[in-house]
Amino acid sequence: MEYLGFIFGIFGFFAYLQYSSLKKRVSALEEELAGIHGTASFTEKRTLLDTIGSYVGKAVVLDLKEDCEDIDIVMYGNTKHGTNTIVDADEDWILVRIESAKGNKEKLIRVGSVQRISVIQD
Repeated sequence: MEYLGFIFGIFGFFAYLQYSSLKKRVSALEEELAGIHGTASFTEKRTLLDTIGSYVGKAVVLDLKEDCEDIDIVMYGNTKHGTNTIVDADEDWILVRIESAKGNKEKLIRVGSVQRISVIQD
């Protein structure tokens, strides 16, 4: 019985060491991502905000980041059968009207999830 307690104690000690090293690595990654987000993304967001203001009321093609894709925008708005029209925009959100054969929808999209905007030539 004493050996069983000793074995569990050793396993517990190793689990604690793994947890503490993992916690340090996660903290380091979070600090690195915060540094990247504060510099590179801010300048891209500012450029995107300047561009969005000139596109209000125009039909556009929206390319969203891979992890933020919206099925309505990709399937209905960015095709020859439908359009995405920017209705309004501010620093954080874009209001988009999706016009398709299935009907019209309005969606709010975060500015940070937009990768690129292209104007549709009439």
